[in-house]
Amino acid sequence: MPYQASRRDILKTLATGGLLVGLPRGVAAAGDQPDIVVVMVDDMGFSDIGCYGGEIETPNLDALAANGVRFTQFYNTARCCPSRASLLTGLYPHQTGIGHMVGDKGHDGYRGDLNRKCATFGELLGPLGYGTYLSGKWHVTKHTGPKGPMDNWPRQRGFDRYFGTLNGAGSFWTPAALTRDNEPITPDQGFYYTDAISGNAAAFIRDHHAKTPDKPLFLYVAHTAPHWPLHAPAKTVAKYRGRYRQGWDAVRAARHQRQKKLGIVDPTWQLTERDPSGSDWKSLPPEKRDEMDHRMAVYAAQVDHMDQGIGRIVSALKRAGRFENTLLLFLADNGGCAEGGPLGFERKKGGTLGEDSSFASYGLSWANASNTPFRRYKHWVHEGGISSPLIAHWPERIRAKGELRTTPAHIIDIVPTCLAAAGATYPAQLGERVLTPCEGTSLLSVFADDRLPARPLFWEHEGNRAVRVGDWKLVAKGKTGPWELYDLKADRTETNDLAAKDPERTTEMAALWQAWAERCNVLPLCPRKPRGKGSKAKRFTLKQGQDLPAAKSPYVKRRPLRIQAVLAEIPTNGTILAQGGSRAGYALYVKDGCLAFTLRSKKGNGTVTAKTPLPKAGARIELLLAKDASVRLSADGREIAQGKVPELLYDMPTEGLQVGFDSGAAIGEYQGENRFTGKIGSLTLELDPE
Repeated sequence: MPYQASRRDILKTLATGGLLVGLPRGVAAAGDQPDIVVVMVDDMGFSDIGCYGGEIETPNLDALAANGVRFTQFYNTARCCPSRASLLTGLYPHQTGIGHMVGDKGHDGYRGDLNRKCATFGELLGPLGYGTYLSGKWHVTKHTGPKGPMDNWPRQRGFDRYFGTLNGAGSFWTPAALTRDNEPITPDQGFYYTDAISGNAAAFIRDHHAKTPDKPLFLYVAHTAPHWPLHAPAKTVAKYRGRYRQGWDAVRAARHQRQKKLGIVDPTWQLTERDPSGSDWKSLPPEKRDEMDHRMAVYAAQVDHMDQGIGRIVSALKRAGRFENTLLLFLADNGGCAEGGPLGFERKKGGTLGEDSSFASYGLSWANASNTPFRRYKHWVHEGGISSPLIAHWPERIRAKGELRTTPAHIIDIVPTCLAAAGATYPAQLGERVLTPCEGTSLLSVFADDRLPARPLFWEHEGNRAVRVGDWKLVAKGKTGPWELYDLKADRTETNDLAAKDPERTTEMAALWQAWAERCNVLPLCPRKPRGKGSKAKRFTLKQGQDLPAAKSPYVKRRPLRIQAVLAEIPTNGTILAQGGSRAGYALYVKDGCLAFTLRSKKGNGTVTAKTPLPKAGARIELLLAKDASVRLSADGREIAQGKVPELLYDMPTEGLQVGFDSGAAIGEYQGENRFTGKIGSLTLELDPE
């Protein structure tokens, strides 16, 4: 049957106990549908917030924890896009089409776009009478350009209002693909994305209850904090400077002691050794220690601002008179992020950490502390990659105050929990769409009694695999790594591999994982994105606004090229031509009035920039990339810059070519699409020029 229900029908059902027969002890019978707020943060480790052992100041989250429940064994999917897909739908990510990120790898589990066999929070709760809102990061579609296609944008997937970014990580000061509803918008002066997400979330609450006071609200708050780049207001950063000069090992040890006192971890679990890929704090020179203290201070400030924003959301709920009957859930999309190596990405030359001119991460060694006491990080499905805080707060229904919940739970459980709170179950059909059955289980009973029927939980990301059955976990690193077996009751930090001692259990659990992988679109395991073969043509005449797919783009693998263009009007900044993405690609663009060229390839990135600005009225420009990887830029027949990049492109990029914008991951030294607002009169690209 199509999924339809009136609010009157739902309240009648709740009153008679129809859908919530046998509500667990400690969950009161519903008087009306609660407001529901789900907050998810990005790349935050298990131990970062105060109520999970961290030293970062998070008074608003700590207050929610003190008046609600905290889960100690809650899991995500180890990466941002898959976790968002699971959170939104109650399915494993491969069942939604987002088994990896937002690129199409040629298989149904890895299409990079939410499919139509799944339904989002908005699509599920809207028909139940809820107003549905989203503030923050979407990142479940490959189509993020201003004209779409928009079929997988928030408004088209059930949300009444939307503010945020359609893509993944980026500047907190000048984010790309910033959108309100279906329209691109530009950040105002003084904009800071974390504060804007919280501010818009609070505004949605105020507007909803002012205009529709009898209607319940669902709000999804999707922060990008504390994902790199390390960007935060200087005043908040200053509050944390110096707190981390004792180094990551000392911070990790202190967090572990607090976790044991809080009951978050079992004191018998062995603290894992510091990752051998990391750095010894004592071996760093003083200036590097100061820099790493600064990096962690910015990271802490990002978390701090996120918590401040939660305070604004709570205040808006209280002013609306809805706080007591609001189910508020807080979680993270994956473990702390080790991207960038032991010491993280280096900031751009001349940039100051925290400001828009910098682009840095905090690296493996601080991520090791973020994930205390567990092994590994984001990407991996050992406990450090998939363990998340989960705080549940609902004054009218959750009678427990400050208690811990040790029942294993998973991000697939959030949708059925919210539906159960609203008095409904997951539908088999949505209009004419037949839906994949929900994989998750409502956690309402766990809020009261810390009990849930036993069920296996599964993971796969980039070939990293795991299954948990009761207290036993089977896990492997990479698609060829051996299975490791752990008794998580005795050893949740995964220090004692029992696979060799218990081969029968290992074989049984591996078979269970295989059956799940076959059922849930996980196979083929970790497929490679099909490589674009590119066009066989040597000369291309292009027009402003063109967007060529990889198959029709110039085949630039290990080939020199020449780009010539007539620019009738020249803006201060803008992309003339871009092909590829941040891992492999090139772009010709204008930066601060000057012509620039960037190439990103296997051996590294290289940029050649002219020192003299182009005339705003127009110019004939030329780029020549030679066989020896030398670069020459010319304007009106005069050479204006020369240099060299590390190599020609080592492979054909999987992304296509755009003229006048860069719709993929930014190739050059710019943010977002970097649209060319002037006029490109003519443009030609020639491969293997003489």
